[in-house]
Amino acid sequence: MVGKNILIVDDEAPIREMIAVALEMAGYDCMEAENTQQAHAMIVDRKPDLILLDWMLPGTSGIELARRLKRDELTDDIPIIMLTAKGEEDNKIQGLEVGADDYITKPFSPRELVARLKAVLRRAAPNDGESPIEIGGLLLDPISHRVTIDGKPAEMGPTEYRLLQFFMTHQERAYTRGQLLDQVWGGNVYVEERTVDVHIRRLRKALGEVYENLVQTVRGTGYRFSTKS
Repeated sequence: MVGKNILIVDDEAPIREMIAVALEMAGYDCMEAENTQQAHAMIVDRKPDLILLDWMLPGTSGIELARRLKRDELTDDIPIIMLTAKGEEDNKIQGLEVGADDYITKPFSPRELVARLKAVLRRAAPNDGESPIEIGGLLLDPISHRVTIDGKPAEMGPTEYRLLQFFMTHQERAYTRGQLLDQVWGGNVYVEERTVDVHIRRLRKALGEVYENLVQTVRGTGYRFSTKS
């Protein structure tokens, strides 16, 4: 984690400075931008490991920048934490819906910020492809290509296995059927989007009553793998 490069986007210099001091003390490198144009140029040039993004910015808002970054495949994997004085529930939902990974309401303590930042970076860290992934009693072992539930083998086909592996390494984010086709089937394979629904149904069946709810339908979008109900 230490040595990760964090971009702080806030139009208030004292807030940027306070955040930068806290993060540098925790071992992170920081870049600063005061508006979305400046931020976007830095993101394209230097691709930070995480963006702390203020909601209210002059000109283009932080939420618009987040939406733009998540639509671009060159930047869609950069974690974003929204910083804002807006504490209302619908603003939080709006921030998370455009793809933000977390949401911190001002005023916040530097310790809370560092803790939340570490958690988001941990979630975003790519799995090395060989370590078993475990959620509760659900275990996927990439080396043996086996899935067990509470120690018992789970029967599933190769497509359901790949789908589950993708979901378990990309948790808490909604994916469209098209994105799942590209990631799980491969972009050069022609498969109808409704095929995704068939395999999702099979995967849920294989996971059984205890774990089928981890694969959630996101109305109007597609699917997400989440431990939150």
